[in-house]
Amino acid sequence: MNPNLKCQNYKKFSHLNFVIWISFVICVLALIISSVYTKDKELVLIYTGETHAMLYHCNCPVEPDGGVARRATLIKQLRKEYPDVLVLDSGNFFSAGPLDQNTQNTQLDMQRAKISLSAMESMKYDAVNISNDEFNFGKDFLSENINKTKLDFVSSNLSLGTVKPYVVRNVAGIKVGIIGLTNLAAERRSPDLKLIDPKQAVESSVRELKKQKVKLIILLSNLGEQEDLKIIGGVPGISVLIDGHGRGNTISDSFGKAGDTVILRANWQGRRLGKAVLGIRGDKIKKFKVEELRLSDKIGDEPSILSILPRCFSATECKKEGFIGICRNPGLYNAECSFSKAAKINLTVITTKDCLVCNPEPAISFLKKQFPGLETSYLYYPDKKAAKLFEDSKAIGLPVFLLGKEIFKEENFDKLKTKFIERDNFYLLKPEVAGIGYLVNRQGIKGKFDLFISLFGKNTLEVLNVVREFNPALHFLAVMDGNKIETMNGDAEIEEDLRAVCVQKYYPDRFWDYITCRVKNIGSSWWDDCAVKIDLNKIKSCARGQEGLALLRNNISLAKESKIMFGPTYLIDNQQIFSSKGAPAKKELKRLLKNR
Repeated sequence: MNPNLKCQNYKKFSHLNFVIWISFVICVLALIISSVYTKDKELVLIYTGETHAMLYHCNCPVEPDGGVARRATLIKQLRKEYPDVLVLDSGNFFSAGPLDQNTQNTQLDMQRAKISLSAMESMKYDAVNISNDEFNFGKDFLSENINKTKLDFVSSNLSLGTVKPYVVRNVAGIKVGIIGLTNLAAERRSPDLKLIDPKQAVESSVRELKKQKVKLIILLSNLGEQEDLKIIGGVPGISVLIDGHGRGNTISDSFGKAGDTVILRANWQGRRLGKAVLGIRGDKIKKFKVEELRLSDKIGDEPSILSILPRCFSATECKKEGFIGICRNPGLYNAECSFSKAAKINLTVITTKDCLVCNPEPAISFLKKQFPGLETSYLYYPDKKAAKLFEDSKAIGLPVFLLGKEIFKEENFDKLKTKFIERDNFYLLKPEVAGIGYLVNRQGIKGKFDLFISLFGKNTLEVLNVVREFNPALHFLAVMDGNKIETMNGDAEIEEDLRAVCVQKYYPDRFWDYITCRVKNIGSSWWDDCAVKIDLNKIKSCARGQEGLALLRNNISLAKESKIMFGPTYLIDNQQIFSSKGAPAKKELKRLLKNR
């Protein structure tokens, strides 16, 4: 071979490798650069709403959380951890109104509202929505006090002084627009107030924000979730809705999603602080994580807030074990608590070691809150003394709470006496107040499992899905007097129950599928869509006649006998009884059924 040709071929090969190598390097660099520029940006939201000027922590038997001083401490910590953070409030931060548990009189409520506002200013909220409770003391009071602060107040459907329809913030390299929306109930609080249509107001604000090249739009609203969903469904471009209206102190419904909009729900009375971490790419939220941070006693009080916070507004803030507290000079700078030794009140609790679901603590906590001098002793059924006292009390189940006759002299007794039944030597706390966990006078039947439920219940489908594998006997929540039937949901529920008991009799193997199908769309009248391989005429004939009435009367007889009126309620072994808020945890249910 010609050596020159070989050399030329080698040069061509080397040149080709070099080109390939350069191309590879360019591709890798392009990918690196691309990943840098397309990496999700992180935005942190801290939010409250429906606080109702709750200045102090709650005096709850479980988790006595909340308070503006703890809130300020936690917000300060979060600002250090996340320098790029937005702190927002969805409204109803003033006192008074039907949802304010601590309302007293106009003067003290006004003072509490002012302090709530001062505390929020100290916490440096980035935007605060104006809602209906902010007008509890009139438009002039609101205007005067918000104009004294440096906070940004927003409402797109309200025209009032310094209140803006929206504000724009540049956070973490993201241009964020924050729109406010006032509940139309505000017009009833202030007759000279006129609000514009919420949807039109939001549409206008969204258009303006889009012109300003805003990437992320947050809506702070207090309309209530049903109305809020109509807004975000009809106005494209809203990335986050922070809804503060109509939510209790629960965790299960703290967030959700509707289309591309993340829905965050504020915790009532500010007992928990909402925190959402949003992963954003362009103008879309690609991922999000939501937490509710407890404002527990492990969080210290922020000194700057304590300096503006009176010692007390009422006796509620004056609690001391075994003492009765009084708030002197409530709401003033020199407010103070004074204490006197509480009178001794004897409480005897009768329970049983055989009960897996009996929990006397909530009732004891309730009684101790009312009667600070409460001294508790326990007796265990069927021991002789416990059995004798149980018989004397004429109770039907355990635990039983018996209070000494000295309770009659207590100041709180008059307002609570309807919760007690007087016996010869003591007062019995009514079972509907105390709760029952163990039905003493029922014969135990190992392996028996009964569920009492309404097909119209909010969580019925979830409950049915959890309990189905345990195959409980199902009992509906209805009351019968002769042939007259009453239910919580009227004729529609009565008809559902009658059809269900008829399906259960004639098609037991299809019963669970049928009721599960109905519960999925309980508002529909097309029940026959769920009656797969079922003779419709047979079910109609049964449900409309005496046969259906007899079946339903038999179905609900156990609920009547056990005095069960609400659900979901569970009866294990024909003796142990408990209820759940929503569906029970399957793991816990398995534990209870395993130990029967």
